[in-house]
Amino acid sequence: MEDNNRGCVKCGSTDAEQKEVAMSGTGLSKMFDVQNNQFLVVSCKNCGYSEFYNKKSSAGSNIFDFFFG
Repeated sequence: MEDNNRGCVKCGSTDAEQKEVAMSGTGLSKMFDVQNNQFLVVSCKNCGYSEFYNKKSSAGSNIFDFFFG
């Protein structure tokens, strides 16, 4: 039996990229455009499927391992 759990959950591709993004929260941070929420985004280069990971809680981890299973 073949292991199909490796690769993008949508298309199965193993070609992905990682980017860092920052977003504002709610309330005063949104009003003053303070982007204090930082995330790592892993996107499949084939189909564009993306997953967001909290940068603070995933520090030191290989994000691609989470994305590919």
